[in-house]
Amino acid sequence: MSSIANLKVKLFADGADLAGMQEMYANPIIKGFTTNPTLMRKVGIKDYKTFAHEVLKAIPDRPISFEVFADEFDEMERQALEISSWGKNVNVKIPVTNTKQQFAGPLIERLSKVGVSLNVTAVTTLDQVRNITALLSPSTPSIISVFAGRIADTGRDPLPLMAEAVKIMSAKPQAELIWASPRELLNIFHADSIGCHIITATNDILKKLSLVDKDLEDYSLETVQMFYNDAQTAGYNID
Repeated sequence: MSSIANLKVKLFADGADLAGMQEMYANPIIKGFTTNPTLMRKVGIKDYKTFAHEVLKAIPDRPISFEVFADEFDEMERQALEISSWGKNVNVKIPVTNTKQQFAGPLIERLSKVGVSLNVTAVTTLDQVRNITALLSPSTPSIISVFAGRIADTGRDPLPLMAEAVKIMSAKPQAELIWASPRELLNIFHADSIGCHIITATNDILKKLSLVDKDLEDYSLETVQMFYNDAQTAGYNID
């Protein structure tokens, strides 16, 4: 699969199911992991800290992002410093604003300045990218997660925006752009084409990597066979 081997964009797995994360960890093309409170709640995680330490024990040597869940910035900061202490491979996810739509800029600047590796998340505009980039310490590795999939959900093409975000972030070489919330496997190639550093995708999307470069005639036949077999199994008839 030469097209996969030639990808420059790094593939991160997005999820909160420990077994699924371990499955992806066994795949050397997966270079890191992201989580969020919504994914954790979805799979029934009750103890945030215990889960995080279980993940870090299972995955000690690839980047993993864990998110703060406070809404007040002083409590976000306390949580961020605690989460950052859990491992050298931890990125702390800070939302670009709180629920009151107050920009997290001063907190981002303070944390980055003291060496906390951030993943600034829920970003959807170039103004947000510019403002965040300006505040990041040039000596601290950081990530900005732009939710390209959510942008696409609004009927907007995310590609031009993501390409411009790459240019903006070049001012801080230690900062990397994540193409977040992809909707299909093709987005991996979109991200790669504009020089995006990372794309994070759910296991359902990443498992489709085996389809890359698949013969389309074969895929057509398999689809016909699927429809036929399902009709036979269901016992359909028209009499």
